[in-house]
Amino acid sequence: MDAYTPVLPGNGTVMEETWRKVYAAGEAEGEAKFVLRVLGRRGIEVSDSVRDRVMACLDLETLETWLDRSLSVTSAEELFGEE
Repeated sequence: MDAYTPVLPGNGTVMEETWRKVYAAGEAEGEAKFVLRVLGRRGIEVSDSVRDRVMACLDLETLETWLDRSLSVTSAEELFGEE
């Protein structure tokens, strides 16, 4: 849990676990959109298959790696290099 994640009462309840999953999915979606935005602002064409793969990813560590790579790649497909 990071500093921005609120602590909910009823630790371990179904409601809290559901909230945490929704929160994590939202965070991943925001990170994925940022990866695509960086590529777009750099003028790098993003195919539908790359866009779909980035948006489907829920792993924040992977998305952060892709974000770092989005700053220097010359094609969108290079995001997915050696992970």
